[in-house]
Amino acid sequence: MLNRKIVSDKSVMFALADAKCHWIQVAPDSDEYLKVWVKEPTWLEIDKAINTLMKINPKTQEMDIDLNKMYRYMVDNFITKTEPSLSTVDLIKLNPYVGNQIKEVMPNPFEVMQQEDSSKKGK
Repeated sequence: MLNRKIVSDKSVMFALADAKCHWIQVAPDSDEYLKVWVKEPTWLEIDKAINTLMKINPKTQEMDIDLNKMYRYMVDNFITKTEPSLSTVDLIKLNPYVGNQIKEVMPNPFEVMQQEDSSKKGK
């Protein structure tokens, strides 16, 4: 039988309650920034993000992948506020320079899935 220690501080298992602030440069040669607060998702929110990505046709069993739908879900659910204040529609309209920086600070559902797979192999 393995001798494993039971967690003593339950709080280490929970997603962080406070969103983390990130400074996003608005243009390569600009000294202006957008502030974006991104929260840490729960395991269920990551699962929901992945589920928005894939759509399976029950009749044909064909699978469609829609990254835009997943990113929309993530913007709606993981960005808690911005300064200046931007709506979800505003965030979706951002130029690629700004949008790519936001994508870099957002949780990556695929990375989380890979971490889960590698932890299962280690058991």
